[in-house]
Amino acid sequence: AIRDALYDAFTLAATDADIRRVTLRSVGPAFGIGADLDEFGTTCDPALAHAIRGRTLPALPLARCADRLDVHVQGACVGSALEIAAFAARVTASPGAWFQLPELAMGVIPGAGGCVSVPRRIGRQRATAMILSGRRIGAATALDWGLIDAVMDQPPVDPGLLNSD
Repeated sequence: AIRDALYDAFTLAATDADIRRVTLRSVGPAFGIGADLDEFGTTCDPALAHAIRGRTLPALPLARCADRLDVHVQGACVGSALEIAAFAARVTASPGAWFQLPELAMGVIPGAGGCVSVPRRIGRQRATAMILSGRRIGAATALDWGLIDAVMDQPPVDPGLLNSD
């Protein structure tokens, strides 16, 4: 559901020139932990499964509006969440944020655009190291590598405030 909502939002932003800025923040203590693992293995044909997920892959419209995307990460930023964040023109993170690409340990590669977005930010060697090792890096390393643009303390969005009038 989140992937589909992001696809719709990025598609709107990519097609509406009046949208000058797209801001992506999460609700709660983590930015995102990646794909819904329950979706994997629901079809016997891997190519069909990839085609199904690819229909609403947020990276496709995101690439067309990435120059207007501002992301702030707090807590975990894992898998597809990291891949999406890496497309942004500006990425900031809270001091306690951490980043990881664990897909290889699950027998897949970063399939949400991370093979493009992450190397653009940190280079092929560091991206390869993250992908092959599955190792977590903290905000300080992410800043040093260029994965994020600044470390800044912003509180997570309070889910209780989303429905207030």
